[in-house]
Amino acid sequence: MAKPDPQAPATTTMGPAWTWQGGWLQQARHLPSPNFGERPAQALVDLVVVHSISLPPGEYGLEVSAHFFVTRLGEVWQFVDCDARAWHAGASSWRGKDRCNDDSIGIELEGLEGLPFESAQYAALENLCEAIAARYPVAHLAGHEHIAPGRKRDPGPGFDWPRLRGLLSRHQATANWQLPPRAGQPST
Repeated sequence: MAKPDPQAPATTTMGPAWTWQGGWLQQARHLPSPNFGERPAQALVDLVVVHSISLPPGEYGLEVSAHFFVTRLGEVWQFVDCDARAWHAGASSWRGKDRCNDDSIGIELEGLEGLPFESAQYAALENLCEAIAARYPVAHLAGHEHIAPGRKRDPGPGFDWPRLRGLLSRHQATANWQLPPRAGQPST
């Protein structure tokens, strides 16, 4: 596999023709992180986990990582090959499975818990989810707060889950993804 180009420009419009080179989305800016591992042999990537982060991007001192980062302007950066396990979920459980890092793709949104996210970020997230669905058999999307309740609170109350649900419903590949239940509904 060719090495990703860290000088490649970031993009906010991916369009319908996503190109992958292995687990690297070619429409994203590539900034490889040293913090990742191999996925277990039996792992099937079927979950996307949404996070929020306000730390300066590219600082890996805590040995954590996510596959993607979406800036406030909607630029998409990729830190980890999606075929590898990024270290974004920590102690976690969702859809009856523990260790969500094993079979998920982590997406960090630039922003703070409780504050609203930008329209450009929702558009980029919609496009990124569609691109991921073109390569991986994803069926679930959750926030860090859902997979690690009591330990994590991101992306938090500023994230508009109904808005994302509506955006994903516009695409055949993501329309049936299971998202966290709406308030008052039981979790899956």
